[in-house]
Amino acid sequence: PPPVGFHMGYNQQQPHPGQPVMYHPGYGGPMPGPRYGAPQMGPSPGYGGPMPGPEYGAPNSGPPAAISPAPAAVVPVGVPPGLEYLTQIDQILIHQKVELLEAFIGFETNNQYEIKNSLGQKIYKAKEKNDCCTRNCCGALRSFDMKIKDNMDREVIRLIRPFRCASCWCPCCLQELEVQAPPGTTIGYVSQDWNPCVPKFSIKGANKETVMKLEGPCFACNCCGDVNFKLTGKDGGKPIGRISKQWSGLIKEVFTDTDNFGIQFPMDLDVKMKAVLMGTCFLIDFMFFEKVGNTKQRNTVFS
Repeated sequence: PPPVGFHMGYNQQQPHPGQPVMYHPGYGGPMPGPRYGAPQMGPSPGYGGPMPGPEYGAPNSGPPAAISPAPAAVVPVGVPPGLEYLTQIDQILIHQKVELLEAFIGFETNNQYEIKNSLGQKIYKAKEKNDCCTRNCCGALRSFDMKIKDNMDREVIRLIRPFRCASCWCPCCLQELEVQAPPGTTIGYVSQDWNPCVPKFSIKGANKETVMKLEGPCFACNCCGDVNFKLTGKDGGKPIGRISKQWSGLIKEVFTDTDNFGIQFPMDLDVKMKAVLMGTCFLIDFMFFEKVGNTKQRNTVFS
């Protein structure tokens, strides 16, 4: 019963037998369901229950006005699949993983790398692929196919290095690396330029047109310091980036094959050229800093 002194606003007399009970809109009691066969009525204005669903066969009125559909993902035009993240960064860190078998007995294994952003978050992983005989007989000059995969284990870049001479005194057989993204589609090349004193490279597009130049120091050896390779435009001039071999400490440099590299490039650089620079870093690692057996190889341009 309602409390004393509270006016409900409707006739509180008991209904006659068979007479339906009429509820006031403001009353807090449960709303009775419609009688069987009676037409379906909408809820009272003051009732807080859910709205009834549409009748079967009624036309669909669409989603509620308060819920908007999710916008479609924007994919940059001309960017190979898996390289979208490279459009947002201007630095890459490459860390070579420690191979215990190689560190203790000198048996050459496939190199593995982790590719990270400036915050140390892994964005790609790379692994060399070739046979045991090639690795242990050809050393740092060995040919390889390197697969670069994203965090979902999808191959997004492939690097192909043929067997070439490492000496600048043989200009007819200098180093070259092909970069594919996605695998099977060539997006660029890295070619060693002949120079008797300084290591130089040309960063080229898919048609082997020169896009940028890379130049290193006369002696590519990091004795207690970093080794920087300067990146410039195709005509030289002011540096626009660099590839750095970072000093990892005396123990790691002497006894292990763990090399750390940093790549810097303009933010608005073509994403394909960013991938080619990534391949350039691996080629530099094999040419100048790769470990052969138990001896750390310190190549110069005269070797």
